[in-house]
Amino acid sequence: MWVLFLLIFISALPVIGVFIWFRLVKYPVALPLFFCSLLSGALALLIAGFFQSFFPPLSTPDLRSLFFGLVVQIALTEETGRLLVLFILSLILARFAKKTALPPENFGSAVGLLAGLGFAIIETATYGAADLHIALLRAFTAAPLHGACGSRVGIALFSFKSAPFRGVFRFVTAVLIHGMYNFMVINPGMPVIFPVLLVAASLFSALQTIRPENAADSAA
Repeated sequence: MWVLFLLIFISALPVIGVFIWFRLVKYPVALPLFFCSLLSGALALLIAGFFQSFFPPLSTPDLRSLFFGLVVQIALTEETGRLLVLFILSLILARFAKKTALPPENFGSAVGLLAGLGFAIIETATYGAADLHIALLRAFTAAPLHGACGSRVGIALFSFKSAPFRGVFRFVTAVLIHGMYNFMVINPGMPVIFPVLLVAASLFSALQTIRPENAADSAA
């Protein structure tokens, strides 16, 4: 039982960190919206799994198959799952967005970040059931990666109507960053510092789009 609780705690570390950060900067995201966004990420995992069930088992006989598997079969299906779930919840989220007085893209970035972390909790716990070291490693690499990509997908969702090109660009970059991370992780000759730097840069860029200082000003 203690192993189960430890696994859940490790998987939730990034979410706990974001929750504390939101509270410290007085970011206008209420608890119902916070947990709703996390749940949407968990549901996105189910949708991605459904999409992936139509593909053959992942194989890497050549570079083309490797690219297809990592970018299309994994990255594209997972980011599409996130986009669809956020779209389904968009009417509810739009009501929350009006109450927060945040620009739509900033709001989308915040809920997308949470959706990505919600996705990562389930995925990390699943992998960690076989090895706790994997759960700890993913909590500090894969979880921030999913959060960063989720943030871009959230921006894309709220940009498609007003700025279609920007929305498509954000979604495509989320897929490409995700696919690049997958390639770096499975490549035995790739130094671990490279995926770590990719995750750090992607997460930093995503956090800038949320703009907590503006949120604090609007809440004051």
